[in-house]
Amino acid sequence: MQSYLQAVSSFDVNLIGWSLVIACSILWGASKAGIKGVATIAVPIMAYVFGGKPSTGIVLPMLIIADVMAVIYYNRHAQWKVLIKILPWTMIGVVLGVWAGDKMNEEAFKNVMAVLIVISIGIMFWWERRKSAAVPDFWWFAAAMGIAAGFTTMIGNLAGAIVTIYLLTMHMPKDQFIGTGAWFFMIINVFKVPMHVMFWGTITWQTLSVNLLMIPAIAIGFFLGVRIVGRLKDDFYRKFVLVMTALAALVLLIR
Repeated sequence: MQSYLQAVSSFDVNLIGWSLVIACSILWGASKAGIKGVATIAVPIMAYVFGGKPSTGIVLPMLIIADVMAVIYYNRHAQWKVLIKILPWTMIGVVLGVWAGDKMNEEAFKNVMAVLIVISIGIMFWWERRKSAAVPDFWWFAAAMGIAAGFTTMIGNLAGAIVTIYLLTMHMPKDQFIGTGAWFFMIINVFKVPMHVMFWGTITWQTLSVNLLMIPAIAIGFFLGVRIVGRLKDDFYRKFVLVMTALAALVLLIR
């Protein structure tokens, strides 16, 4: 216990900083329960508290904890046919992100991605208004979305909006949408762990001490998220996710 407390206290974070980390943990729990978009603001907050690249190694295990909760709760609703199409491409994107991680301007990257997300959501809103919107069943669509998601999730844990847009195009019911996304992110986030440990050195016993400390906050956020999602009808939930994802992208753009 003493060594654990020493590991946590070794971070140069004040009370306000820890309060922000707890708030971010609650947001990630709620997001994994299905309240998509609300946790995007947590990415720049964690970067502010711990630093840009170091924060990615602290955030990743917290996301995995929330992913496990989501997979346990929504497991039976996952659509593996959809996952198989995009997962291999996403893994390629993760590897590209590892290679580019030390070479690119993170701020410019986030701004470009925010613009692309806003454009993509604009297309989605237009698509929703069409009387007959066909599901894009092209290999290149899954490839492009998968590589973009893998690249962005490795650089800054920012793939949520891209994957949300991809899954929304599949026109799945609410529970299938959340369950499929839960499995997708758990698989990809676990795949990223060795990259953070071996290549970037951003996951250590010290950072894991913070993750253990935040488990109750993540669980609270997940419980609240499940309660809120349970009250939303499928059609309203779909529009809600689009709006929240658009707002999250705008926050990244103007922060």
